[in-house]
Amino acid sequence: MAERGKRKTLVGTVVSDKMEKTVVVAVERLKAHPLYGRRVRVTERFKAHNEGNLAHVGDRVELAETRPLSRDKRWRVRSILRKAEV
Repeated sequence: MAERGKRKTLVGTVVSDKMEKTVVVAVERLKAHPLYGRRVRVTERFKAHNEGNLAHVGDRVELAETRPLSRDKRWRVRSILRKAEV
């Protein structure tokens, strides 16, 4: 059986869980400013499939790239790394 290609993964924090089976995850990264070279913090928000509604606001999650599941969803929650403190 042939191996699948490596899937991209991201780590971020859940910022919204108001949808059914979907969470919004904020992923922060550092990017060099094109002119000044200073590193700037950039936050991107991704919609991810959350089967079973297990991830909630504040949780640290790992995302895996997947086929398009809807107009905006291209990621799924692979695992919950740390639950939010109550």
